[in-house]
Amino acid sequence: MLVGVPRETCPGEHRVALVPASIGALKKRQFEVFVERGAGQAAGFPDQAYRDAGATVLDSRAEVFAKAGIIVQVRGLGANPEQGRGDLDLLRDGQILIAALEPLTAKAEIEALAAKRVRAFALELVPRITRAQSMDILSSQANLAGYKAVLLGAEALHKIFPMMMTAAGTVTPARVLVIGAGVAGLQAIATAKRLGAVVTGYDVRAVVKEQIESLGAKFLEFDLGVDAQDKGGYAKALTDEQLALQRRLMTKAIGEQDVVITTAAVPGRRAPVLVTREMVEAMTPGSVIVDLAAERGGNCELTRGGETVVHQGVKILGPLNLAATMAFHASTLFGKNVQTFLLSMVTKEGAFTVNLDDEVIRETLVTDGGEIVQPRVREALGLAQPAGSAS
Repeated sequence: MLVGVPRETCPGEHRVALVPASIGALKKRQFEVFVERGAGQAAGFPDQAYRDAGATVLDSRAEVFAKAGIIVQVRGLGANPEQGRGDLDLLRDGQILIAALEPLTAKAEIEALAAKRVRAFALELVPRITRAQSMDILSSQANLAGYKAVLLGAEALHKIFPMMMTAAGTVTPARVLVIGAGVAGLQAIATAKRLGAVVTGYDVRAVVKEQIESLGAKFLEFDLGVDAQDKGGYAKALTDEQLALQRRLMTKAIGEQDVVITTAAVPGRRAPVLVTREMVEAMTPGSVIVDLAAERGGNCELTRGGETVVHQGVKILGPLNLAATMAFHASTLFGKNVQTFLLSMVTKEGAFTVNLDDEVIRETLVTDGGEIVQPRVREALGLAQPAGSAS
């Protein structure tokens, strides 16, 4: 079982798919790991660290693809649509690719992988079940993004977060609203509380109220007449009427905040616009919005991905790929996700097998035998389900 770790080529991507700490566990289960020279350098993992862990460092990308039957990447083609196309000539029939692939939106790229007859696994599709938590790249990377979002907000704000009692008077704490209480949102709430802010959390899923309050934050509650959580634990997209009601109720609440952090995203869709121009204009000049959904169009109407917009004195930050700015720990967590995923495909007897009776394997396998085989992906890309499919 030969695993290849190529250097990431997507602009601004500093992570690596496997770190030296994962090599030992894989070698114990008969995996051999080949790493492209410099693959971990940007994340703080020099080539020698991989050699010391038992991996083989190869000079060229082509060598890695040629030797390995399994390629692991942070961003495969789909999640790296431009530079990733250079790997198509290196991939071969039957080779396994395990990476983030943006399979619900990247139709041309997924079709290209299918045409190469690659067995492609999209790690974004790991189901949200207890057994799969240690393989969930969305959660591991969102946790870091939620933390960093608060630091960005604190740096951009012209106030401090904690209350301070000084001889010159008392400084009141900043008020922070976190919209969306998934993994990123809960981490943002916890981080803002640790920095001393008065924190409020909001989510359309009523079930998260207890989680928000357990972190010491107030739960901002609106009656939308719906609990918008799907069976997978993600927030559902709201109807236009529900969104309109939510916006009216939200305008007053946002106007009272110093920092608003938005984290609401629905996989495979444009992020819902939750913060309108009117809401931004209700905020005090000097206030800050950090939009973690900027990569999917943004939760704020005025967000521009990768930029900071100033509107009537309010700063709107649209950071992209925040996890890559914390590449050491992001890679460590991502590498553990990949390690666990790989080991889940090794039988007790030590054989590597793609067991489609395993829900995790079945749900993440996107292309196989020249076809796009994942029903959810086929539906999202507008493809008819294969004849005889139960979906």
